[in-house]
Amino acid sequence: MSDNYPFNDENKPQENYNSSSFVYENNNSPKKPNNHTGLKAVAFILCMAIVGGGSVQIYKYMNEDKIPVSDFEEESSETSRASLQQSLPDSSKAENPEEVRDIPSLIDIASRADAKYLPDIVDTIMPSVVGVASTFEYTPEMTYNPWGMWGGGYSNPEPQEIQATGTGIVMSDDGYIITNAHVIYDDSEYKCGEAIEVSVVFSDETEHDAKIIAYDTETDIAVLKVNETGLTPAEFGNSDDLRVGELVIAVGNPLGFELFGSVTSGIVSAKNRQIDINEKSMSLIQTDAAINSGNSGGPLLNSAGQVIGINSAKISSTYGSASVEGLCFAIPINEAKTIIDDLINYKYVKGRPQIGISTVDVTESVSRYYDIPLGVYVQSVQEGGAADLAGIQKGDVIIDIDGEAITTADELNKIKNTHKAGETITLTVTRAGQDIKIEVILQEANSNKGIPFTDETSTDDN
Repeated sequence: MSDNYPFNDENKPQENYNSSSFVYENNNSPKKPNNHTGLKAVAFILCMAIVGGGSVQIYKYMNEDKIPVSDFEEESSETSRASLQQSLPDSSKAENPEEVRDIPSLIDIASRADAKYLPDIVDTIMPSVVGVASTFEYTPEMTYNPWGMWGGGYSNPEPQEIQATGTGIVMSDDGYIITNAHVIYDDSEYKCGEAIEVSVVFSDETEHDAKIIAYDTETDIAVLKVNETGLTPAEFGNSDDLRVGELVIAVGNPLGFELFGSVTSGIVSAKNRQIDINEKSMSLIQTDAAINSGNSGGPLLNSAGQVIGINSAKISSTYGSASVEGLCFAIPINEAKTIIDDLINYKYVKGRPQIGISTVDVTESVSRYYDIPLGVYVQSVQEGGAADLAGIQKGDVIIDIDGEAITTADELNKIKNTHKAGETITLTVTRAGQDIKIEVILQEANSNKGIPFTDETSTDDN
């Protein structure tokens, strides 16, 4: 493996690169053809409702009968200085409040001991930041045309292309690039799937076709490869060393390549924040550094210029005139390293557990109608899979896993995913009116492109 490959010393697989050139249309955001809403593949947007409360606005009114503004500001300034001096250690107090001048800035008190000047950090990271342009194929739904040749009928629309943009990080000098899975794979309402073409744009404005090596939608990580050498890889740090309140810098391409390489800064608002994105639970770094659509896949840096996170999501919401800002999230680089190594070496994430069944949730109405218990109904069993080998049958209703009652596939998966492949779980199933305990040795989930076999899914009962 290249000496500049940052995560392990194993030999990387040799990739046979097949370039497929195309002309990229530089759009700030993906647009759905036929006047539909644009594809939101460039970033996750989480809508959160604010319950109760409201916005409080403070108005400062001054007139001739009130305190003059200049006197008010001077008095406030004196009060602030006096309060600050009271909070300082005795050895730091000055006799005259006017002499209290050497107060460190926010950047100073939030930076690491080995911090670098921010302009120097930006100069160093820019060659390692790329724009990612993805082309998706979308087939519109059939529509009814009452003016058809034979008195009306359904149209058969042709597939159309949708453009989307994001950001990436150069991780090795021989062309490996990290980005978010949602930048190159769409599982939104349009279900475009994998991008049919991907290219990357470097800070020197050169553009190269990219090959999708693999991606993992559960952790929202993807690896691309360009057929180039001599690239400038980013320096990767240790996200476990982060402290809440520490200075961080985000770099990316918000809203498209016209704002290529935009730099924002903030602090670490929280570590290990559990956030549900598209029904997937993720443990992320929370920051108030601005991360917007198009920043997805870009680097979050510490004050030493090291990549400690992959920018991924932003919470956005409005309530009347109030708005939610400064709630942005990044994938910790320490958690991403193992995923990235597996995607490069195996094309999927190793060790993920799999039962080998497809299921549907038994709702209360279904339970009453068919006289079966609430639980997870087994629709099919994968031949040779863990469930098949353990003796689980089609028609079984799973009501318990490891002694904990469940009623949905989500609950089943949540407990199952606390285990690893090769470990044993105990399922309680109802079969022909009797409850049976069955031990299942979990198998390893794998698939092409690194998307795990998500067979334990629940479908809607209508």
